[in-house]
Amino acid sequence: MAASGGYRNGTHKGNMKVDRLVSLSSATKSSSLKSKPSPASPASSGLRRNSTGSVGGAKDDAGVPGRVRVAVRLRPRNAEESVADADFADCVELQPELKRLKLRKNNWDSDTYEFDEVLTEFASQKRVYEVVAKPVVESVLDGYNGTVMAYGQTGTGKTYTLGRLGEEDTAARGIMVRAMEDILAEISPETDSVSVSYLQLYMETIQDLLDPTNDNISIMEDPKTGDVSLPGATLVEIRDQRSFVELLRLGEAHRFAANTKLNTESSRSHAILMVHVKKSVKGRDSALLSENCNSSHMVKTFKPPVVRKGKLVVVDLAGSERIDKSGSEGHTLEEAKSINLSLSALGKCINALAENSAHVPVRDSKLTRLLRDSFGGTARTSLVVTIGPSPRHRGETSSTIMFGQRAMKVENMLKIKEEFDYKSLSRRLEIQLDKLIVEHERQQKAFEDEVERITVETQNHISETERNYADALEKERLKYQEDYMQSIKKLEEQWVMNQRKHGSERTTFGLKDDNFDKTLNGVVPVASAAEEIAELKKLLQNEASLRTATEEEVNNLKSQVVQWKRIEAAGNSEILKLRKMLEDEAHQKEKLEEEIAILQSQLFQLSFEADETSRQLDRGGSGKVLGNLDSFVSQIRHSQLSDSGNGDKASIAKLLNKLPIFLCFFLTRSSVLTVGLQKILSLLEAEDADVRIHAVKVVANLAAEETNQEKIVEAGGLSSLLMLLRSSEDETIQRVAAGAIANLAMNETNQELIMSQGGISLLSITATHAEDPQTLRMVAGAIANLCGNDKLQIKLRGEGGIKALLGMVRCGHPDVLAQVARGIANFAKCESRASSQGTKSGRSLLIEDGALPWIVQNANNEASPIRRHIELALCHLAQHEVNAKDMISGGALWELVRISRDCSREDIRTLAHRTLNSSPTFQTELRRLRIEC
Repeated sequence: MAASGGYRNGTHKGNMKVDRLVSLSSATKSSSLKSKPSPASPASSGLRRNSTGSVGGAKDDAGVPGRVRVAVRLRPRNAEESVADADFADCVELQPELKRLKLRKNNWDSDTYEFDEVLTEFASQKRVYEVVAKPVVESVLDGYNGTVMAYGQTGTGKTYTLGRLGEEDTAARGIMVRAMEDILAEISPETDSVSVSYLQLYMETIQDLLDPTNDNISIMEDPKTGDVSLPGATLVEIRDQRSFVELLRLGEAHRFAANTKLNTESSRSHAILMVHVKKSVKGRDSALLSENCNSSHMVKTFKPPVVRKGKLVVVDLAGSERIDKSGSEGHTLEEAKSINLSLSALGKCINALAENSAHVPVRDSKLTRLLRDSFGGTARTSLVVTIGPSPRHRGETSSTIMFGQRAMKVENMLKIKEEFDYKSLSRRLEIQLDKLIVEHERQQKAFEDEVERITVETQNHISETERNYADALEKERLKYQEDYMQSIKKLEEQWVMNQRKHGSERTTFGLKDDNFDKTLNGVVPVASAAEEIAELKKLLQNEASLRTATEEEVNNLKSQVVQWKRIEAAGNSEILKLRKMLEDEAHQKEKLEEEIAILQSQLFQLSFEADETSRQLDRGGSGKVLGNLDSFVSQIRHSQLSDSGNGDKASIAKLLNKLPIFLCFFLTRSSVLTVGLQKILSLLEAEDADVRIHAVKVVANLAAEETNQEKIVEAGGLSSLLMLLRSSEDETIQRVAAGAIANLAMNETNQELIMSQGGISLLSITATHAEDPQTLRMVAGAIANLCGNDKLQIKLRGEGGIKALLGMVRCGHPDVLAQVARGIANFAKCESRASSQGTKSGRSLLIEDGALPWIVQNANNEASPIRRHIELALCHLAQHEVNAKDMISGGALWELVRISRDCSREDIRTLAHRTLNSSPTFQTELRRLRIEC
């Protein structure tokens, strides 16, 4: 049995070691790895010995002993790529039978690369495990160190490959779960042990995922052997697969993740799973002697057993990303910089090892220090590089492939770790001693029981003898008494005969006998009557007690009947309420269906008008639009000045109706500078309301394109839009201006400008007075974009932004509610991020402003956009422990449980499940309610 004393983080103190330097190689089709240790020489009496051997075979499939094996895995297209890249071919072409990969440069040229394994997008998780990790796991069971690592761009399936738990689909289990299944199947619980540490490297600090308070673990290196250990990490002994899966789930709940453009659950830290295996070598230690042998001979024949220690390291690297593609900003940007720096340091080390450089910069990052044994050390290493098929990310795919190619050139010298387990031998001797003590106590107890049995039998014999003696005495007494009575009878007979001689004396004697008989006959009936009376009294008392118990039982039944009638009445009233609610819901559904039909007809009409406009523009040509644009603007101004002349309003209206069409067509396809942005902005101040309406529509269309936003702000467009929002009472102008502000608010710099110029107050006032659903939708969209800025949380709430959002729900229109839900989700996400970073404490501002009842009410809304944002908002609110009590009292816990079970999106369902498991308050309430999650 493996010793536990002094064993922490893979270092076992106090045992003598037997190290073997081995060149490890693997056959092409065989994934098993068996080592045959050399027998100890009789002449060598030392406790420490070194020997050299070979494991597996002379050469592996590439002919390089101990080389790092690299497999490439292609992720299938996701939904976004299927739409965006529908007209483009994949940037890679796999040839798995040749173990080759072609990376397309263009339509006619490509580069070819060879790997140890090429896994298509259809490769199963089992196949990936068998070709990538299983040889490493078998090496660990034979006493070697092993590493399995995933590298690739964010969103290409690294965490799916390594850390998938497979609770819903067992076929989807990742490498971590499958590796532990094989390890537990190969060890003996009596003699072997498996212990696990789960860590994350976040912003160059090593944190314990099993103990979040332990957030700064130091790295220790043995100056003699160079082995790396983490003494401060939590080490948990594993007995079964279920406890290991629970441990992984706990660690994943504490791991940092963020939502980026490339991945909704992007890992922001490197996850490191360390599995320490301690296994006894069968056939190398002497068996225990039988119990019949004497103790002196037993001690002489005991020899210390040999144990092998292997360490499996599974590394889920955070994905490399380009900032312009991932959209990282704020703290997420700092996380991305730290991730890219550590991956860059790892790439430099692998380049140096591949080129046999004299200096390997392993101390540039904590990641390279932790992986020192994995690359260029004594561990067997398998690397799986994950890539995506999208041609938009060809640069990242090429970089990942080159990383794998360089890693294939790295060679490791594998070393087996064996040691004599004297503590195990001591424990065996203690067990044997305990057995002897127990046997001695058993024999002592048997002897005492035998003595007690003999004592009891003796006492019984004595008692029986005494009884026999008493019986004999009683017989003698009865015999003497009988003889005595017979003598008395004889004397009485003799006395009677003497009395007959005297008549007077006989007469007197007869009279006395008659009186005595009469007395006896009178006493017997009186005694019999008294006994009958006592028996009747007793029966009467029993009947009275039974009657009392029956009356109590009848009263209890009556009270239960009354209570059941009350419950039935309450149930009937509740059924009536539910029926009324169902009728209201059906009526509301009919109204919504009518509105949808109206909207569909309007959409059809708008599509028809847009097609007509497009055909007119195609016939007129873009050159004509460019030449006539200034003339349209001048005609508008001339019509304003000469309005008191002819008053030809029909021609002006026709001109104004055509102006936004030409401007939208031109400005969305050409440069803003060609038209003259100042001319368009000047029309925002025109006296004619129709001119202002069409001018603000043009600005709104311009603001929809990201390339024009900076120029609009520089030209004063943002100030003009806020001025219109402040001064104009026309709801159309307010609606279009709010839409333009919402487009500009998608940029973080513009968000700060909007807030500094009082934009949130103007939007709140507009929301208060507006009644049109489209106007409210635009205002809600602008505020929702502002809610996504971490820096503006306090100011946005102070100027009434949250109150304005909640006030707009009075409209009840699904589009407005969707924007309100998005704003609340953005605000809750920023609060959750600030709480996790320690910059915010206390209850959520959303809860303080009374948003929780509306959130809970709409958590299961029929409209999927509303429901999705509300579910995200609930998950982000629940991540902060201080909100838990308010959420439980407000009914949010039930919605979180429903989301974790029934949500259609897997990422939201996983986030809800992880949040519930990581909150002590929620776990306590769930246990109280007897709900399993």
